[in-house]
Amino acid sequence: MQKKSTSSPGLFHSRVLIGLLLCAATACFILIPTRSGLAFLHSQVPSNPAVAGLTFEERVSYQRAIEDVYWRHRIWPRNRGDRPDPKPSLDAVMSQAQLEEKVKDYLRKSQALEDYWQRPITAEQLQGEMDRMAQHTKQPEVLQELFEALGNDPFVIAECLARPALAERLVTNWYAYDQRIHGQLKQRAESELRAHPGGQQMKQLSGKYSEIELVKSDDAKEAANRAAGHAVRLNTHEWNETVQKLAAIFNKPESDSTDGRDGLPGRPQVSARPAVAPYQTIPIGKVSLLQEDETRYYATAVIERGNNHLKLATVSWRKEPLGSWLARTGSEVPTAIAAPNANYTPPSILGGGCVDNTWVATAAPPEARSRHTAVWTGSEMIIWG
Repeated sequence: MQKKSTSSPGLFHSRVLIGLLLCAATACFILIPTRSGLAFLHSQVPSNPAVAGLTFEERVSYQRAIEDVYWRHRIWPRNRGDRPDPKPSLDAVMSQAQLEEKVKDYLRKSQALEDYWQRPITAEQLQGEMDRMAQHTKQPEVLQELFEALGNDPFVIAECLARPALAERLVTNWYAYDQRIHGQLKQRAESELRAHPGGQQMKQLSGKYSEIELVKSDDAKEAANRAAGHAVRLNTHEWNETVQKLAAIFNKPESDSTDGRDGLPGRPQVSARPAVAPYQTIPIGKVSLLQEDETRYYATAVIERGNNHLKLATVSWRKEPLGSWLARTGSEVPTAIAAPNANYTPPSILGGGCVDNTWVATAAPPEARSRHTAVWTGSEMIIWG
C-alpha cells in the first residue's frame, strides 16, 4: 500500500513563502544601515572588505605586483662594495600587513573624498590620471613594467595604480586649506600675532621659531664657504624671485587713485621719491600678516637686510598632518568603496623619459634645508637633517 502524504501542498508553499519573506526582511535590516549607524558598523567591517569589481584580496595581490616592480628598480649599493650582503627579496622588507595597509590607505582616502568633501572619484578622473601618467612619465620603461604587472588591464590599472595617486593628490589638496579642519589653529595664530605684533616678540609665540640667512651669489666657491656658515645661497634669478615675494608680502600694491572730483578712477599719481632697489622696500623688524601654505600657517619678519643678503625670522604653526587626521576620524571613513563601472581606454606611453638636470615645479615641496644628507634609492628620495 502506498502511503500518502498528510501535508498540504498549499500549506507547504505558504510556509516557504513566509520563511523567504522573513529572510528578506532580515537581510534588508542588515544591509541598509542608517547614516548615524555607520561608525558602529565600521567597527564590524572584516579585515578584508570586498569592493565592487575587485575584492580586497585582489587589490592586495595587485599592490604586491606593483611593489615588486618598484623593488626591482631599487638601487642596492653592493656593486660599490658598500654592502657585502645581497639585495633581499621584497618579502623580506615588506610584510603582508604593510601591503594591506597601503590598499586600505587609498581606499580610505577615496571614501573621504566622497563622504567629507562630496567629491567621489569618477571614471573620467581615473582615465585622465592614467593618461597623465602615460604622457608625463620620466621612466616610461618602468611604467610599462607596471602596466604589464597588472596584466595590461585598463580597469585594474585605473583602480590599483591611478586611484592611489589620484586619491592622495585630491585629498591632500582639499584637506590642506579646509577651514573646518584648520580654522581653529588659524584663529589661535592670528590672536597671538595681535597680542605680540613686534618682531622682537616673535619668540614669545607658540609656533616654531626659526631663522635663515639668504645670500645672493653666483660664485660656486663662495657658495660653499657660505654653506659652511649655515647660509643658503641663491643665484641672481632665485634672489630676485625671493625679494619680489617678500616685497609682495609686506607691501600691498597701491590701488588706483581717484581725482577727488567725481569719484571716478583717475591717473595714478607718480611718486616724487627716487626709485629704490626692491630689497630696500622690505621693512626691517615688521612681522607679516599670517600666511598659509599646504602644511602650516606662518608669519615672517626680516631682521637683517643688505644688498646681497637677508636674514629672516619665521614662526610656523603646523597644521595637523593628513595621516593623523585620517587616523583620528577613521571610524567615519570605511575602507570599502564601490569602483565606478567604465570602459577605460589603455593609455599609450610616450617614450620621452627623463632628461638629466631638468626640474619641474611641484606643489608643496619640502621646506628649504641646508647641511642635510639626501639619498636617491631609485624610486624615492630620503633626506636626513
